[in-house]
Amino acid sequence: MLLILNFLKKKKSETTPKQVNTVSSKPKRTNEQLATRKGELGEYKIDIQLDQLPKTYRHLSDLLIPNPKAKSGYSQIDHVVITPYAIFVIETKNYQGTIYGGKDRSTWLVNGKFKMMNPFAQNYGHIKALTSLIDEKYHHLFVSMVSFTKRSTFKVDPDYRKIASKELIVYDIELSEFIHRKESVLKIEHKEPLLKEQDISTIYYAFLKANITDLKVRDDHKHTLKRNATEAMTSSDETCTICKKPVSEKVRAYCLSNHTFKRKIYCYEHQKNVK
Repeated sequence: MLLILNFLKKKKSETTPKQVNTVSSKPKRTNEQLATRKGELGEYKIDIQLDQLPKTYRHLSDLLIPNPKAKSGYSQIDHVVITPYAIFVIETKNYQGTIYGGKDRSTWLVNGKFKMMNPFAQNYGHIKALTSLIDEKYHHLFVSMVSFTKRSTFKVDPDYRKIASKELIVYDIELSEFIHRKESVLKIEHKEPLLKEQDISTIYYAFLKANITDLKVRDDHKHTLKRNATEAMTSSDETCTICKKPVSEKVRAYCLSNHTFKRKIYCYEHQKNVK
């Protein structure tokens, strides 16, 4: 009897499939995918604020309009808000770290190392493209705004934070607050609205009509921007202190951040000889 029971027990263990420990592994996101995701979250925070603006305001997002003076032939504008007192053109940035910049600088720095184009110079180009679409009587109403995420810290010209300025730098979470504050100042300066409802509609539809929605054109524009950014990263006016050969922006940043080099630039070949 005992032999029969042992036989049945062994048979059961043979027919029962063993459980296999499986670990579901998510593919790791690339830096580009993470940056895109963070950018999308930042845009989402801004979109929520814009949707909550007064109904008399009109806004558009992700405009692509012709701009003969731009390298790609187009200007891609993150957001435009049209109010009874101003036309806000908003450029959004997704940098992390300390932002160094001033009105007289064509390039700004992130964490003191990496260059970025002065965002207000960039936004100036966007505004010039937009002014070509509307009557000249509206041109003085533009206010340039640059929005950064709270993952950054400003070390910039203090005038950019003064509400009286026509160039304002803000954090994404305070965008609508600054728009309202700017509007309040303009209401004090002007007894009557500078734009009537019909004016706002005229400007809104002029921008909307010029917006390019063709996906191929948008993709070509995106590729051109990436190519230009890559070229900018690999080109530099700096040269090696010893051999005088040009060095890339990456090499330049490395040398300046390395105390061994005492603020001098060296190419890869000559870096190993520096003591």
